[in-house]
Amino acid sequence: MAKTVLITGASSGFGAQFAKLFAKDGYNLVLTARSTDRLNAIKHSLEGEYGVDVTVITKDLSCPHAADEIFAFTQHSGIDIDVIVNNAGFGILGQFAASDLSKQQEMINLNVLSLTKLTHLYLPHMLQQKYGRILNVASIAAFAPGPLMATYYASKAYVLSFSDALATELKGTGVTVTALCPGPVNTGFANAAGFKNNIMFSGRADGKAAQVSRYGYNAMNKGKTIALPDMLCKMGAFGVRLVPRDVAKQFIYKMQSSRKDK
Repeated sequence: MAKTVLITGASSGFGAQFAKLFAKDGYNLVLTARSTDRLNAIKHSLEGEYGVDVTVITKDLSCPHAADEIFAFTQHSGIDIDVIVNNAGFGILGQFAASDLSKQQEMINLNVLSLTKLTHLYLPHMLQQKYGRILNVASIAAFAPGPLMATYYASKAYVLSFSDALATELKGTGVTVTALCPGPVNTGFANAAGFKNNIMFSGRADGKAAQVSRYGYNAMNKGKTIALPDMLCKMGAFGVRLVPRDVAKQFIYKMQSSRKDK
């Protein structure tokens, strides 16, 4: 019997890439994001190419009750979730004091609250069947404080810490947790966050999203807890432990305030 994966933020970027990877391996999919048209296009493409069942749920996971509504839908539809990919997330670039508080709250709801709720809601079934995979998309940002993106970096630090701790709690249960920690990749995140001309995203090929997703997918299948997809990410995660915290913060501040058009 085919297993079923729930993927959040599945309409583009990493989420759409993950959908292809799972479909290719015969998983049925539950895809959720805000864009019905994009989700339906992916649904028709994957069903036609791989012969899997794809269910679309249009939800904005920055709303506090969205995770509960997704869970209620799958329960009512008799869909058991074997794998969760908590991929949805966004960031905001700029001074925290000048930011829109409602947007900061939406970011926390999406990056932290919904991820936590979905994991908690679907975990009992995984434990009962003694099998499950949870893939949480964190970020290289999880390893350091991030001036000009203070809330985003803090939210990803939560995802990493939560995933790492939960992976230890679940050892021997048949359920694994993986935190994927990519660096800057052109997935649409940069433009949405206000990074359009930032040097960190200069030269980042769109095709890298597929490579990072494949790495995270393989790491999840191996039961790896923390997945750093390339040497730069590994160096960054290790490097921030070696330099004084003030130095790391100032470096990140300069990088995030630098534009490639200057």
